[in-house]
Amino acid sequence: MTKDILEDLIAQNRKTCDFTFNEITQENSALKLNDDTASVGFIYLHIGEIMHLLAQFFGIPTEVKNTTMGEKDTGKVYDLKESRKLVDDGYKVLDGLVESLSEKEWMETLDTPFFGPISRTKLLGHILYHNTYHCGQITLTLKRGK
Repeated sequence: MTKDILEDLIAQNRKTCDFTFNEITQENSALKLNDDTASVGFIYLHIGEIMHLLAQFFGIPTEVKNTTMGEKDTGKVYDLKESRKLVDDGYKVLDGLVESLSEKEWMETLDTPFFGPISRTKLLGHILYHNTYHCGQITLTLKRGK
């Protein structure tokens, strides 16, 4: 039962975010909501990076490096294909976790430097919330950005 619920949550997060992600082009990836905000391309890359970086708390190794968390958007052009692959692979990592972990393991607590002790289920919830939060920023920027 737990695995079915987690699979559904990940699938719905992806479906909801894909409405926005599929609207990102190399041309509109430079849009910003205003001069003080990050570009669509920066935010999209950030989503992909964080999915992999937070998955490390589950014990999943990654070669992905943090270039966005705590950093400012410098205005560089971000490679849309790279970001799309990071996000797609991030969802595959989450799907793999649901497949590989038992229902009991989902309730076990992990020690994390960002959140302190947290259950695997809550950590997954945070990743999905993070995706949705930044997806909303991208949506607003695509509609109102300059």
